[in-house]
Amino acid sequence: MSARKLIFVILSALIFASSLPAQNKSNEPIPAMPKLLSQREQMDVRESWLQKRLGSLLLPMMKLHGIDIWIVVNEEFHSDPVTEHIVPPIPIVGRRDLFIFIDRGERLERIAVVRYLEERLKNHYTVLNPPRAEMAAALKKLVDERNPKTIALNMGGSRGQQSGLTHDGYKFLAETLGPENEKKFVSSAKLLTDYFDTRLPEELTHYEKAVLATDVITRRAFSNEIIRPGKTTVGDVRWWMMQQVNNLGLGIWFQPDMRVQRQAKTTATSQQFLSVADEKMVLEPGDLIHVDFGLIYMGLSTDWQKHGYLLKPGEKDAPAGLKAALKNTNRLQDILFGFARAGMTGSEVYDATMAECKKQGIEAMIYSHPIGAHGHGLGASIDFRRGIGGDEDRLRLDAFTSIELNTSTAVPEWNGQKVTIMAEDDAVMTPTGYKFIRPRQTEFYLIR
Repeated sequence: MSARKLIFVILSALIFASSLPAQNKSNEPIPAMPKLLSQREQMDVRESWLQKRLGSLLLPMMKLHGIDIWIVVNEEFHSDPVTEHIVPPIPIVGRRDLFIFIDRGERLERIAVVRYLEERLKNHYTVLNPPRAEMAAALKKLVDERNPKTIALNMGGSRGQQSGLTHDGYKFLAETLGPENEKKFVSSAKLLTDYFDTRLPEELTHYEKAVLATDVITRRAFSNEIIRPGKTTVGDVRWWMMQQVNNLGLGIWFQPDMRVQRQAKTTATSQQFLSVADEKMVLEPGDLIHVDFGLIYMGLSTDWQKHGYLLKPGEKDAPAGLKAALKNTNRLQDILFGFARAGMTGSEVYDATMAECKKQGIEAMIYSHPIGAHGHGLGASIDFRRGIGGDEDRLRLDAFTSIELNTSTAVPEWNGQKVTIMAEDDAVMTPTGYKFIRPRQTEFYLIR
């Protein structure tokens, strides 16, 4: 074969290989990115969700918690975390805007007192636009005419989503409404837990796309498309992932974190978890790498943890001991799924799961949390730290949970060194228990 012909054959092979779908394993193509809605399409769908939440779900929740009026105060450059979930997905930028919900018996009266008029607000609120100097008088008139027994404010909760009222916002309300009304102020914390942890069935289809997008970006990041052993750094991978989110017009609620475990190297710990690797760290053959990553689409957050293994020269698969460690984490997931059912508290699920792990000799940690409107949502957590979501909170049908946990296993090929396999997969609670949104990881993503 002539040199020219040989070069042609090699180039043809390279071109053919580059046209194939990216893979983590030779027989497993990475899924295609889902088709995401345009901004305008997202607005229309999310407004339909908002209409249902404010039109039929919120009033029964207020009655359940004995709330006559709920007032949300939004400050310019200091938005209440609740605001974006009670208005169409548009910026609220007035110096101080008020969203008022009033139990009128059989209906919920919704009033927005805003500095700048927005057409889409009128789809959901009676919109008032008084001059700034007259806003306080307008609010007092509204409240006095209704004469409520309780006025709920976003304060007094244990989580940021429940405590968005600023000190100045509270002063404004207290001074505007007067001391008699101030005595009626109560916390909206439990109302917000119900509001944020209740999912609409129609949200699931769009959440599936959000999780799929998370999966695709993660798999591409943990493949030879991005990683070149001995050259690629942790920072290269992290920033590539963040750029993909930006390119797709999606949001991000935390930076992707990577962890690296190496044979004969101790991985530092921080607050009982393996420490995040430095951005300058170069990924080497034999490394077991891990990423924690999530994004935001349609106002819904995802959370995702996966592992990759950088093959050493001559290796075709990860060592058997590492694969056994991954199977232990899969077994932990199976055990948790076997117990968890709607109506149980997170603590009940945690205790039952850990007891079974002890019987089976699995060294486990569980720190699963609600997810949806926020990455770390309100509701029942299945967590070793107890009480993060409130011990009385119960797993809700149709709610989303990020099943976050790990196991530690001694690996013979690493001279008995313990390896921690951390998994995180978003799941939905069904009548028969949890169901993963996407298939969980049962094999390491291999980087050659």
